[in-house]
Amino acid sequence: MELIIRGHRWTSKKLIFSILWGIGFMMVGLVINYFAGRYASAHVSNPVNDLILDNIPTIDVEGIFIYGIIVFFIFVIGLLTLRPRRMPFVLKSFSLFLVIRSFFIILTRVAPSMQQAPMNGNSFIFNTFTFTGDLFFSGHTGLPFLMALVFWDEKALRWLFLATAVFFGTIVLLGHYHYSIDVFAAFFITYGVYKISERFFSKDYHLFNSVHKGSKNNVEDAPND
Repeated sequence: MELIIRGHRWTSKKLIFSILWGIGFMMVGLVINYFAGRYASAHVSNPVNDLILDNIPTIDVEGIFIYGIIVFFIFVIGLLTLRPRRMPFVLKSFSLFLVIRSFFIILTRVAPSMQQAPMNGNSFIFNTFTFTGDLFFSGHTGLPFLMALVFWDEKALRWLFLATAVFFGTIVLLGHYHYSIDVFAAFFITYGVYKISERFFSKDYHLFNSVHKGSKNNVEDAPND
């Protein structure tokens, strides 16, 4: 265990500070997301027609919708635990994703499709992060695609996350949990989020890439954003 801790350089003050910075930003993003979701749900308009949803049956995919994203997060947390120097960039990119998505769901408050599959989740986590009016854009689609972009240089992870994004995009359409524009727009907006993260968190981005390239640089050079 001691060798693992040393190998990960957990004692680096700069790295720890940057991770805590990312966690703090994530907490802010989650709070903003919560209130944005509540606001959007309280001010939804009417359902709209959708070319794809109008031509496919509604399938009960609630279990995959809820537990699939939980498995996704557990997997990502596992990856970050193995390589802690990846944490700052991933945490801050995820947080920026939450903030930008919150902005969009406040602007676009369309009611869910009338053919939406039943959503009977009653857990604390479900009720905290899932709302009626937070449709645009799809987080289930955008988050795996964000991870695909983040891990782009690692071919296996890139294709795994891309496949996950397509899979979740298909699931939310089959359940009529999102409109098709929510799913397709997620790829374009998420790409923008990633490019902004590259620019805003450049030190964390270079630190992340140094792990993949096998850099032997001392982590005392870690970001202090």
